[in-house]
Amino acid sequence: MKVLISKVILIIPHSSSLKEKRRVLKALKDRIWSRFRASISEVAEHNSHQKAVLGLTYVSNEKIMLESVMNKIVEFIEASFPGLLHDYEYTIENY
Repeated sequence: MKVLISKVILIIPHSSSLKEKRRVLKALKDRIWSRFRASISEVAEHNSHQKAVLGLTYVSNEKIMLESVMNKIVEFIEASFPGLLHDYEYTIENY
């Protein structure tokens, strides 16, 4: 079993409140879950209005599949929410 563990950093420049940030994050997380079935949650920067750090996990038997899913998720974020993706990193663990 292989597990993709990823940290995605987003900058939401137009957000002026936590409520607005949460609305954007909920839409993003719901769409990622719906499309890729990846587990995703906000893991840091909870009180920042314009920055969010998301943790994302995905399980598969193949490393190539995990890398492909991560690339598709990044492309999806860039296409659906242009300008929000600031940085991301990931690792694949074997169990």
